Amino acid sequence: MPKFAANLSMMFNEVDFLDRFAAAAEAGFAGVEYLFPYAWDKVELAERLSEAGLTQALFNMPPGDWDAGERGLAILPERVEAFRAGVETAIDYAKALGCTRLHAMAGLAPAGADPAVLRRTYVDNLRYAAEKTAAAGIKLLIEAINTRDIPGFYLNTSRQALEIIEEVGSANLFFQYDIYHMQIMEGDLAPTLEANLGRIAHLQLADTPGRHEPGTGEINYPFLFAHLDRIGYSGWIGCEYKPATTTAEGLGWFAPYRNDGEAAA
Repeated sequence: MPKFAANLSMMFNEVDFLDRFAAAAEAGFAGVEYLFPYAWDKVELAERLSEAGLTQALFNMPPGDWDAGERGLAILPERVEAFRAGVETAIDYAKALGCTRLHAMAGLAPAGADPAVLRRTYVDNLRYAAEKTAAAGIKLLIEAINTRDIPGFYLNTSRQALEIIEEVGSANLFFQYDIYHMQIMEGDLAPTLEANLGRIAHLQLADTPGRHEPGTGEINYPFLFAHLDRIGYSGWIGCEYKPATTTAEGLGWFAPYRNDGEAAA
């Protein structure tokens, strides 16, 4: 049975961010994820996790200047130094939070950039990050994102992500498979998950259209959850969706999967 992590960047928005840890635990989640921890003191975040009995399942490495539109630095040749500094910052936070998975966002492909240069920069940066995270006991992840939500994002399909993983050649680089993004870009969810299970270290979900909770759109989540059980996936599923109304009102789908009060590792 997979373990479910509430995405605090998108869920429980009815309360202040630091209070969302307790809200997630009360709702029955075993873990949490969110976009970035860097605006908060790592000691305070660790205390909130501990008090709530939660596991920090995942967060992203620093994405660059988010407010200015950057969505990751890993492909950008002029931002290599910033990317590598971000690796160190992310590892520092991950150690404090007991987090064993970090996502390195690829970034937006600049107009007119040489694709070969972007790919070479990406592969070199991922090799660097994979080595650093491996030494810290942390898995490095990359994620493909649909072209509708983030136009211009470098990585868009499972095939692209798996080819990059193969080229990097590190045993510490994995695929963060987002069911929502991949339904939009390619479908064929169940066979893709089964064929690539050994390279998938984290899942995320939302329904489509709308990016709301399971049961609001076209994806057959009861089938997918049973399929994940059949193929032996026991890792985290991050609930990265926008509640259609309030978080609490949209948790009916989650009732069969609630944590029993014992935080997962």
